[in-house]
Parts: sequence; C-alpha cells; structure tokens
Amino acid sequence: MSMAVFSSLADGVSVEENRKKCKPAGRRRIFVQTDTGCVLAMDLDRDDNAHTVKRRLQICLNVPVEGSSLIFGDKVLKNDLSAIQNHSPLLLSRMHRSSSSPCLSPTGKDFQQGDQSGPIEILCQCKSLAKIKQLVEEIIEGVKIGVDPLPVSGGLGGAYYFRNNNGVNVAIVKPTDEEPFAPNNPKGLVGKALGQPGLKHSVRVGETGFREVAAYILDYDHFANVPPTALVKISHSIFNTNSVDAKILKSKKIVSKIASCQQFIPHDFDASDHGTSNFPVASVHRIGILDIRILNTDRHGGNILVRELKAFGRFGEVEIFPIDHGLCLPENLEDPYFEWIHWPQASIPFSKEELEYIEKLDPYKDSEMLRRQLPMIREACLRVLILCTTFLKKASTFGLCLSEIGEMMTREFHTGVEEPSELEFVCLKAKRLISEMEALSPKDDAEENDVFQFDMDCKELSQDSSTNSCMIQPPLQSGFGDSIEEEEEEEIKGKRQGERMAAKMPNVSKLSMSLENTALYEKPKYLKSSGHKTAGEQLASSVTFVEFSDMNDEKWALFLDKFQELLYPTFSQRKSVTLAQKQNQRLGTSCQF
Repeated sequence: MSMAVFSSLADGVSVEENRKKCKPAGRRRIFVQTDTGCVLAMDLDRDDNAHTVKRRLQICLNVPVEGSSLIFGDKVLKNDLSAIQNHSPLLLSRMHRSSSSPCLSPTGKDFQQGDQSGPIEILCQCKSLAKIKQLVEEIIEGVKIGVDPLPVSGGLGGAYYFRNNNGVNVAIVKPTDEEPFAPNNPKGLVGKALGQPGLKHSVRVGETGFREVAAYILDYDHFANVPPTALVKISHSIFNTNSVDAKILKSKKIVSKIASCQQFIPHDFDASDHGTSNFPVASVHRIGILDIRILNTDRHGGNILVRELKAFGRFGEVEIFPIDHGLCLPENLEDPYFEWIHWPQASIPFSKEELEYIEKLDPYKDSEMLRRQLPMIREACLRVLILCTTFLKKASTFGLCLSEIGEMMTREFHTGVEEPSELEFVCLKAKRLISEMEALSPKDDAEENDVFQFDMDCKELSQDSSTNSCMIQPPLQSGFGDSIEEEEEEEIKGKRQGERMAAKMPNVSKLSMSLENTALYEKPKYLKSSGHKTAGEQLASSVTFVEFSDMNDEKWALFLDKFQELLYPTFSQRKSVTLAQKQNQRLGTSCQF
C-alpha cells in the first residue's frame, strides 16, 4: 500500500514529536496489516471496536471487509479491543481485493487522520530502547538526504540495508510481507497469505520478524551477542510490491511495511567461510544456550557473523554474532538444526559463569515478558520456550555438555525414517502418563482420550485417521539401539539395556511403519542451489510428534510436572550409555583447536 504523504521527512519532524502531535492523550496507536501486506496506522479512541476499525479500513483502502477477521496473535477479535496494547500490530485476515484495482493511493478523511506516520515508528515495547532510537535516527538522517537503501541479494526473502548519511550500512530491514511465500516476496516465492504455515509448518508467514525481536529480548545482558532488533513500521519507495498495476506505474510510490529492523554488524565473513577452530569456547556456548532456549531450527554457519579482532591488536582472535532468528520459537516441537553440535567447543563442559547464567533463567518470567513486549506471539510458542529452557536448566544441572543437550533435542533417521528426538520421547511419555491418569478418573469417561496422540500434519494427503495419527509408547532410550547391540558381546550391562530397548521397539517400528507412506518433505528447487545448509535443506518435516496447543492451562501445568519427573531418569540412562560408548568417541570431540 502506498503512503499518501511522507510529510515527516520533508518537515524534519522526529518520530516522537510526530507521534505526540497526531495522537491525543488517552488514545492507542495500532498498525493493521492485511493478509496481502498492506499496512495502515490508526489511532483508536476508547469507544472504538473491531467494527469501526474495519469500517475505517474499508474507506481508506476502498475494499470490502465482509467475512474478514481482525486477529491479534492467537485471538480473533470479535468486537472488544480493550486487550490491545499501544503500538500493537493486528492482522486483517481473509480480506478479498481485486487485483485489477489495488487502490495504491488510498484517500479519505479517515486515512489522512489515521496514518500521519513518520518514516519509522517503533512497534511495541522493547529493551535497550535508547539503542533502537539511535538506530532509527541514523536511518532517518540517511533517508532525509537521499541515501537510498540497498536490496540484499542473498536469502529467500526481501531484505534491505539501510544506510546513514555517510552511506554506511547501519541496519538490515526485513518486511514481513516479503518473507518466503508471502504476497510481496521479491524473489518469486509467493503463494500464501500472511498467517498461513510458511517455510516451516509451525512458523507462519509474516511472523518471523516477531521471532527476530524475541531472540534479542531474550538475550539478557547481551550474553550471546544478538544485535539490537526491533519491530517497526517503516516507509520507503525501495520496498517491493507484486501488484500488477505497481509494475506498470513506473513512478516510485512510498510503501509502508511492518518489518524487523536489526543493527548491521560490520564483519569479515561468516562461519560457513571460515574454520571454527579459533572460535572462543565461551562464544559458542553462549550462542548454543540461546539456540536451545528458543529451539532455533535454522542455526547454520551462514547466520553466524565473524569479526576479526586484529584491528585491536588481538591477532588470531575473533568475535562472533548470531543473526537470523526468524525460525525460532515454533508453535510445536520441531527438529532443530544446530550447526555447532559437532564443533569441538560444544563438547567442553559449561563454565561456572555459564552455569550461573543458566541457573538464573526463569522461563515463566521470560514468557510473561514476551507477552508484555510482543503480545502478538502465540501461546504455543511461549510453551516451547518454557519447555526448552526447563530442559536446558535440568540438563546442565545434571552435568550434560552443550553437544549432548543438542543431540537429545535432534531427531535421527533409521532406515530412512525420521524418529522423534529423545526430548520428544520424554514429552510423549509425559502425555501418555497424563492420559492414563485421566483414564482412571470416572469423570473423564466422556472426554477425549487422544491426548498423547500426535498429529501428522499431512492434511494434503488423503489418508485415513489411523495413518495421520498413531499411538506410541516411547522407549526408555532413543537413538542408541544399534550402538547398544554392538556392545552386547563386550558388556553385560549394555546387553541388558539393549534387551530392555528391544522390548519397546515394536512400538517404534509401528511409528516407522506409519511414516513410510508419509511424504516427509521434498526439498524445493530453490533450496537446492543455496550455498548454506539450512534447516530447510536438511529437513523441513511435515511431521509433528508433539504439540502443546491442544492442552488447557491445567493440563499444561500437569504435563510440565510429569515432564520434569521423567528428565533425570532419562539423563541417567543417557549417561550410562555414553560411558559404555566412550571408546567410540563422537566425531568432533577429537579435533584439535
């Protein structure tokens, strides 16, 4: 959607001054984005409701809004808007508009009064607001004197380097409507509306920007070096729109977008272009700790920036920065991709400082903080955060190192079939125990008994319900069956563990059988040419073993209790097997720094 004016740039009005000027006291400012990417900022009075917001959008955008819904995170807003916080983004879903008349220059009194926006407005609350404001000021100064942003050639989505008045890159901006599969993707990867499942099934199109900000917010004390990141509404003519009329009209239009805005980090290369042997152990541990907490499904070498410190007289030393966190905090437990899992630094035990940092983490306070600062984050994502942080805290207390924790979270393939990770097996067993408890209760006779079933998320396949979901009883140990059988002749203890596992294996075989006819994920052509091994290249699986959105608050609390009860026995079993396999050392632990 084109903005009518870019007045604050021409007048030199700051963001804060412009906001105070156009928003009387007692009002809330919101940003409504349609599922095609159009954005409109508007001020709400106390008596405004969903109906008045839709009517204003219909007038401003000249489109019908019948049958559409206003969505705020998980919530579909029926009429009351009292729960909406100031500077929150809303999604207007299922709004149909004619491609022949996209109304690129909206007019009307409501629009003029409701969208007197500056070039950049910060959405929601965020930490280190001073750093974000300084970044915004640099961008405004550069744009004001005519320093245009530069499109980023790499990646699957639209991204832009914004520069200061000296032409130096200061920020990278990623519009939500230019993500892979989003309506205005500049690289041809379109076909879905905002809010639909995206590149990863449990990360929706248009919601990766929220996750970029969440990773920065959760990086307390700049522990992992995540660059300052904010969610913004930003306006410029550089942004892409796939409207047919916009391509015909050669004149540049000022386009407004909701985007993540991250400080640009000057660097020499990324981890995929450089050996990892001189990476500081502490830096690798800190990035790994963050990735585990947020269940990062796309930590590859290309999104770890490396800066040499020779300019500071520290030859041979480097500093590393993690970026691109758009595929973290999925709505369900996913198979993560941790490139550091085979780095030698990951096999070194945590330091005292790192253990103290992990011990201080409070996943419940983290989730409450995200609800306040990023209220559009879905509740299922916060449950993933709570579960993974709890798992990290318990595992580190037990003495597991970073690589061991990462391995327990990562799925394995046996005879070409993907099996749940050890973490997922624990979750499935916890769900099964809850189901058994409910089955013993007379009041639950009429309730659902499929709590511990998992949805295969293969809606496109015309399979019956017996194929799409299956009952499994997780084994005491996962991923060690073959290794234990190799130890049978050498150690009696290993043989007994193998026999116990064999007693459980029929259920795993049943799981494998159910997956044989399931199309896991055929790697798209556009990923085959990628220079980096992303999570999507490894496996963008359509299989969901564990999901949390099907549990109410009471059942979720009970699940967490059972989950934590099962962790220490699982850790003990893993340690005993690891000790038995000590002579078969994992590749990477014997590498030299």
